[in-house]
Amino acid sequence: MSNNNIIKGVFLVALGATSYGMLATFVKLAYQENYTTAEVTSSQFIYGILGILIINLFQRTKNKNAATKATSKNIFHLMLAGTSLGMTSVFYYLAVKYIPVSIGIVLLMQTVWMGVLLEWFLDKKAPSIQKIISVIIVLIGTALAINIFKIDFNDATIDWANGLFWGLLAAASFTTTMFTANKVAIGISSAQRSLYMLLGGAVIVFGFSLYTQVTPFNFEIFTKWGIVLALFGTIIPPMLLNAGFPHTGIGLGSIVSSLELPVSVMMAFFLLNEQVVFLQWIGIILIITAIVIMNIQFKKK
Repeated sequence: MSNNNIIKGVFLVALGATSYGMLATFVKLAYQENYTTAEVTSSQFIYGILGILIINLFQRTKNKNAATKATSKNIFHLMLAGTSLGMTSVFYYLAVKYIPVSIGIVLLMQTVWMGVLLEWFLDKKAPSIQKIISVIIVLIGTALAINIFKIDFNDATIDWANGLFWGLLAAASFTTTMFTANKVAIGISSAQRSLYMLLGGAVIVFGFSLYTQVTPFNFEIFTKWGIVLALFGTIIPPMLLNAGFPHTGIGLGSIVSSLELPVSVMMAFFLLNEQVVFLQWIGIILIITAIVIMNIQFKKK
C-alpha cells in the first residue's frame, strides 16, 4: 500500500470522525429550540435514507447495474443489524438531553472496553495483556473525563441518573453496531449496506417516535435541523469512513477515528459554552492513548 493511499485514507477517516464529533452539539442546539428526541431522530433518519437512496441510484447508473445486488437474506440481516444503529441514535440523543455533550461522548467511547468484553464472549478467548491495559487506561480516563470527583448530584440542571443510564446503553448498542457492520453482507457495496442498515434503524426510531411523541409533531425540524443532522450523522461519515478504512486498515483507522472525541468536546466548549476543566482533557487524552495502544502492532523479536 503506497504512502499516498495511506495519507488519503487517514484524511478521509479524520473527516468522517470529525463529522460524527459535531453531531451531538447540533442535537443539543435543536433541544434548545424545544424539539423533541423523536423529532430529531425521525428527521435525521428520513433525510438520511433519502440521501443514501440517491447515492445508490447514482452508483447504479454509473456502474450500469454491474454491482452485486443484495439478496433477500442480505437485506434481512442488514436491517436486523441496523436496529442497533437506530437504538444508538435514540439512546445517545436521550443521554445528551440530560447531561453535557462532553460527558455524553465520553460515555459513548466506552465501546473500547465493551468491545473487548463482547469479543471475549463471542470468541471464547481471554483478551491480551495489551487489551487489558487499554481497558484499565480507558476506565481511568473516563473517571477523569467526566470529572467524577467533582460531580454535583444535587445540580438541578443535570440529570445524572438518566444521562449515565442512556449514555452507557448507547455505548452498548454502538458496540453491537460496530461488530455487525463489519461482518454482515460484506460482499455488497457500502452504499447498499448503509441503506438497509438505515431502514432497520428507522424501524426502531419511528417506533420510538410513535410511542414517545405526545405533542403534535413539529415539522419545522425538517427545515431547521433535519438536513444538518442527516449530513453529519447518517450520510457523510459512513461514506468517508467506508472509503478511508480500506486504505488505513482497522488499526490505524480506529486510532484516527478517535478524533471524534476531542472534536465533540471542543464543539460543546465553543458552541454550547460547556465547561471543560484541565483534568477532563487529561482523561480524554488517556482514552485516545488507550485506543492507540489497543490498535498498535508491536513487533515480536
